[in-house]
Amino acid sequence: MGLDGADAYVVHVENDKKSGTFLDPARGTVRLQIWAQDWVERRAIGDTTRRNYEGFIRNHLVPRLGHRTLASLARRDFEQFAKSLHGSGAGLAASTVNDRMLVVTAMLEAAVVDKQISDNPARGVRISRARPAAADEDKIPTPTEVDLIAAHISPPYRLAVYLQAGTGQRPSEALAFSTEGRRSGFVRIRWQVSAMAHRADCRMIFVPLKNRTEGEYRDVPTARFVDQEMDAHLSTWKPVPVVFIGQRGKRRRLEAFFSLRSYGKSTMPTASTYGYHFKMACQSAGLVGADGEAAYTPGSLRHFFASTALAHGVPIHEVSRWLGHRSVKTTIDIYGHLLPSAWGRCRTVLQNAMRPAPLIEAGPAEALTGSGVSTQVTGRGAAGEATELHGAGIELPCWDGAGMGTPETTFPQVGALHQIFRFNV
Repeated sequence: MGLDGADAYVVHVENDKKSGTFLDPARGTVRLQIWAQDWVERRAIGDTTRRNYEGFIRNHLVPRLGHRTLASLARRDFEQFAKSLHGSGAGLAASTVNDRMLVVTAMLEAAVVDKQISDNPARGVRISRARPAAADEDKIPTPTEVDLIAAHISPPYRLAVYLQAGTGQRPSEALAFSTEGRRSGFVRIRWQVSAMAHRADCRMIFVPLKNRTEGEYRDVPTARFVDQEMDAHLSTWKPVPVVFIGQRGKRRRLEAFFSLRSYGKSTMPTASTYGYHFKMACQSAGLVGADGEAAYTPGSLRHFFASTALAHGVPIHEVSRWLGHRSVKTTIDIYGHLLPSAWGRCRTVLQNAMRPAPLIEAGPAEALTGSGVSTQVTGRGAAGEATELHGAGIELPCWDGAGMGTPETTFPQVGALHQIFRFNV
């Protein structure tokens, strides 16, 4: 005779207990709000990280799901939660939402280990990263406008403008620049200023670069004008020693170029502080839109660096590495439309390879107007137009205009107009 329902359940429970898979249903009745708060308290994390977790739980997780019991939560609940964070209300970026979902996943994974629930419903829930928006050519300043911004910004931040325009640094990276980052002919970018650096109790003033771990860095070549601006900055503001705690708990010290010591404060400026001064500089320089708002943002200087380098033939994979992009695809998505057109060059190369035109003696005037040489506008970047005269022979680079640098500088000049002349020989 078979077991009835009640007896079968008892046998099932006893078997689960023996195998170690039994879950007490009463344990799953704990509300997510209580579990989340308890989980954060038990975590061995830094003060800044703890505040970030508590803020996320208080402002986002609890209002939406905090009243639910652990056992009642399903995967679709967290899919909807992630979607709401990204698409409405908070409107957080996909990368930010995914970072927060890792916190939720770890929180519920602890509940699985503690036998509160049998499975983790948040595991693997992510928001697909949207394709980066292409840089708007109308939002990229000219070399003259870069100089105007630098001239009107609060003097301690002048160098930050040129570090961004001349080496493509993010605002938080430029503000973290220190003596260790200055090298002969290049800069080494290793740190960025924490968003919490303005707080007097912030211990992790500097944090690793975006998409990088502590210890990783990138090197970017510097044009002469960047070195000159660094010298000018140091002649007025000496580096200030700043002690902080790294992510690995190690005590570190940097001789920082940017510090609020001139204002009698002990904290570092953040990207928000710099952004405010940048906005004021644009308005003071008359660089405003129809609405009276600043025409550019600090990110516009990073676009200036990339677009100028690409417009003058610097390989996109090099620019991608200097910008610190995770993948060259990101660089192509943002700046690919600014690359000089290769249609004319492709036609010329293949024609000369398959059906090379015979050399014909010609006078000087004919040499530039005959079929062997053509003129083509190859692209337009922040620096203006770059013109190429195409033929099958020698390539003679020529700098036309000094921009913010000097003609003899070997690194592709920011702001210089680069022409390449090719002649049949």
